[in-house]
Parts: sequence; C-alpha cells; structure tokens
Amino acid sequence: MTANNKTPANDENRLRRHLQDLKLPSFLEQYNPAAEQAAKENWTYPHYLSDLAHAEVNLRHDRLIARRIAMARFPVKKSLDGFDWNWPKKINRAQVQDLFRLAFLENKANIIFLGGVGLGKTHLSTALAYHACLKGHSVLFSSAIDIVNTLCAAQNAGRLKFDMKKYLKPDVLLIDELGYLPVDRKGADLLFQVISKRYERGSIILTTNKQFKKWPEIFCNDATLTSAVLDRLLHHAETVLIEGPSYRMKDKVEE
Repeated sequence: MTANNKTPANDENRLRRHLQDLKLPSFLEQYNPAAEQAAKENWTYPHYLSDLAHAEVNLRHDRLIARRIAMARFPVKKSLDGFDWNWPKKINRAQVQDLFRLAFLENKANIIFLGGVGLGKTHLSTALAYHACLKGHSVLFSSAIDIVNTLCAAQNAGRLKFDMKKYLKPDVLLIDELGYLPVDRKGADLLFQVISKRYERGSIILTTNKQFKKWPEIFCNDATLTSAVLDRLLHHAETVLIEGPSYRMKDKVEE
C-alpha cells in the first residue's frame, strides 16, 4: 500500500522549495504570519495573495534602490535637509530646491554648481544625484581627475572603448571638482570625449571652482577645445552660483 504524501507538512515543504526556486524571499518569510492574520480577519484568497505580492514588490524595489546607490559610488550620502543655507552669502535656494523635481533628467540637461572651495557644491550635487537614485535613475559619482586617470590607463591598455562605457551608460554622471587639479592634453581630450558623447544622451551634474572664462586653464589653454566643451555642456544646462567664504573656516570666523 502506497503512503499518502499529501500531508500538511509535505505540502508546506514543497511550497517552501518552490518559493526558494522562484526567488521569492518575502513571500517565503511572510506566508505563515499573513495566513494567521488572514484567518483572524477573514481575508479573501485574493486579499491574502495580494498582501504577499505587495510585500515582495516592496522588497525588490528596496533592493534595487540599494544596488543603484552602491553602483553610484557616492563617497558619502548627502541630503538637501542637511545643507546649511545660512552659510553661503549668495545662493538661490528656490532654484536648488526646484532641481529636486528632476525635470532636467527628462531633457537630458546638465546642472553645474559653480563656486569657491568649501561652499557645499559637492554636498548639493551628491544630494541631487542621491535623490535621483531614490527615484529610479542610474547614477555614477566620480571626480574629474579620477575620470582622467581611469581613461588614460584604459587607453594605454587598449580598453578605452570598454571603460568609456561606464561613464556613458548612467542616466546621471556626477563629475566632481573639475578645475581643482591640472590635466594634460591627453586628459583634456578624454574629458571632452565624455562630455561630448553624453551630449543630449544623459545628464551631467558637475561641480567646479572656476568661472567659465577661466576654463581654458583646465583644458591646457586650448581655446578651441574649451569652446567645444562649453558649447555641449551649456547648451542644455542650468548653473547654480554659490558665493561666500569656505564653510570649513566657519569656526575660525566665529571665534
């Protein structure tokens, strides 16, 4: 006589195996507690399944956001709430807050934070890019000099095309500290390639301490190359001007 395998324990073991195979961890964790709640509150079968599916969707969404944030390579996480609006002598707060609607991403437009050192350019740009991550956009953070060094090494190794893709693929490329360190002619050409290839294809958020008229200093005093960079970068762009003393000198100023 054949043993009957359709016992509650066997049914549950089979269910757990199927949920593991289907990679439904939230469903696996919640189906028993949800079943107890469903029994107490007289849920319908669709209500029970909908509740489990909703929890699974939320878990996957949270994991996707966490992966985007990890891939963005933010050195630190920043928020708009953490910015000290009272320190810069000049900043258009309404302009900055409006950027967080992310309308510029729809138009593949660029945002440039321009100002002296220690005024929160990196804070605001990182907060804006982090907000874009939370809203489902892919982001990559990199300093300008890191882009140059990475692509110079890639060019020397014969893999420029492959490594260039990581700067072209994200919805948002955050280029930090353009102009802080000098670059040679090769580096200037590679930065131009990144900016040119992203033109009207993906947004750039950029921080710089140099006024646009001084940008030839960044690009080896090549007026033609500088003009080409600015033409592509500023065609669809919004510039946030920040003025004042460095925030890092705040304690000394207050003494």
